[in-house]
Amino acid sequence: MTVASMTGFSRVEGEVLDTAFVWELRSVNGKGLDLRLRMPQGMEPIEADVRRLAGARLSRGNVQLALTLRRVDDAPVFSVNEAMLAQVLALTDRLIAAGHAVTPTADGILSVKGIIEVADISSDPEAEAARRAAVLEGFSQSLDGLIESRGAEGAVLAAVLDRRLREIAALVERAETDPARSIDAIRRRLADQVQLLLGAAGEAPAQRFDEARLHQEVAILVSKADIREELDRLRVHVAAARTLLAQGGPIGRRLDFLSQEFNRESNTLCSKSNASSLTAIGLELKVVIDQFREQVQNIE
Repeated sequence: MTVASMTGFSRVEGEVLDTAFVWELRSVNGKGLDLRLRMPQGMEPIEADVRRLAGARLSRGNVQLALTLRRVDDAPVFSVNEAMLAQVLALTDRLIAAGHAVTPTADGILSVKGIIEVADISSDPEAEAARRAAVLEGFSQSLDGLIESRGAEGAVLAAVLDRRLREIAALVERAETDPARSIDAIRRRLADQVQLLLGAAGEAPAQRFDEARLHQEVAILVSKADIREELDRLRVHVAAARTLLAQGGPIGRRLDFLSQEFNRESNTLCSKSNASSLTAIGLELKVVIDQFREQVQNIE
């Protein structure tokens, strides 16, 4: 399966009997699947099938499904509202008899709002069933187009996410090999700080400097600043994310969970940092992870 975005668009036009139809499907990001269907009167019988087909092939996204119908010749069919016409004529006769009006013209009566109506697209039951079947088939085609559109953008997003994962992996290796993590480097920094403090206090460094105590303090600092677990977990998360991208399908929620785990480990790395170089790597990690998570929000 391929990676799919939640953003896409599809349009399908068709014609059946005396009716032309257009399906337009639009999809954007969403936490779940939200189908918003807009269809003209007379198409209600296919609504359940439309929702069933969409729900079977889409798992996430805010999806707008719009159907429009028109007559092929664009010539509207008019009809007379006989009941309303009878009421208007009866009222006219009473007004004329009372001397309040004169005999109206035909065009005057027909201009009364509601007397003339535009007939809905309709036909005999067999023709209507054929029309609905063709419109439903058109929806299946438009759904194919939407899924293809979402898949095309998903392929682009997958490539972007893969680049971000490579960047994260490279930063993890930089942190692993950073010279500031070595015991000797920590001992030198601590010794320099001790010398600086003793010098500021007017003490003779040779009189107050205890090498054994310094070694103990270095061991404690190394233990507190050990980031091996964080680096190992980051490597595991990178491998898991790559597996999901290769697997494809609706993986957005799991990738979002991994994004949170990435962020947690980078925060811990920064808090344990005992050198500016490691802090810089941690901050760079956070930037790349934020970029990764931002793109993940578009994945189905």
